[in-house]
Amino acid sequence: MEFKNANELLALCRQEGCSISEIMRRRECILGETTVDTVTRRMKRALEIMRESATIPLTSPVRSMGGLIGGEAKHLAAHAAKKKDICGPVLQKAITYAMAVLEVNASMGLIVAAPTAGSSGVVPGLLLALQDTYHISDARIIEGLFNAGAIGYLAMRNATVAGAVGGCQAEVGIAAAMAASAAVELMGGEPEQCLSAASTVLMNMLGLVCDPVGGLVEYPCQNRNAAGVANALVAAEIALSGIQQLIPFDEMLAAMYRVGRYLPAELRETAQGGCAATPSACERCGCCG
Repeated sequence: MEFKNANELLALCRQEGCSISEIMRRRECILGETTVDTVTRRMKRALEIMRESATIPLTSPVRSMGGLIGGEAKHLAAHAAKKKDICGPVLQKAITYAMAVLEVNASMGLIVAAPTAGSSGVVPGLLLALQDTYHISDARIIEGLFNAGAIGYLAMRNATVAGAVGGCQAEVGIAAAMAASAAVELMGGEPEQCLSAASTVLMNMLGLVCDPVGGLVEYPCQNRNAAGVANALVAAEIALSGIQQLIPFDEMLAAMYRVGRYLPAELRETAQGGCAATPSACERCGCCG
């Protein structure tokens, strides 16, 4: 069940006649020398943590350690409760959950890095929103997480998920690719469509810099997690409609990695450029001399 790239993953799906999530689940069992029940139980625990971090701030806001964020998810939930939201149920819930997770992360709470702490809101944000809207079982959401894990694994093996190496396109971008692929499978798409959606996400987020204000994983990180779920939803919709992606995921991942290495140090998590270098940001965080 080992695969080194997306082409090999798709070949396994065709050979075994199964989904990306099932290939990934089998891989985890074989490499970990354990059982299906064990890996499924571990993923169930990950889902529990994701749900807690995505929902607790909706009623009990938490202030971040740096004081730059806190309470945004509750504002979004209240806005929706007044029937004033304009995004529709899936996207509204997704951005609310995604921003909630970042509140928990930035206040030193328990989250699931998916694939990183700074991008931890994207995958749970979209999958939990789909679950709420379409009444998807936990068992199916866990399958979605295995699917997302396959995309994250490919990114870590063949590129990077670190903002310090590849910019935010490697953090929120990869998280959104994971979420898009998982969403496509959950909504009945084929493995090829899953990887097409993941490729589309990376294309749309190509070049996104990592510029945390004050060097803290708070702002603009929280907003970018919300943007990540939106991008993932768009890509999933495109793929599910049958529109084919011109550039395969393997090639798009390589392109993202190259672009990331071209980014100057100021735009790779050093807080020396982009949003972090604006006068208002410097005044707010008080970190600039």
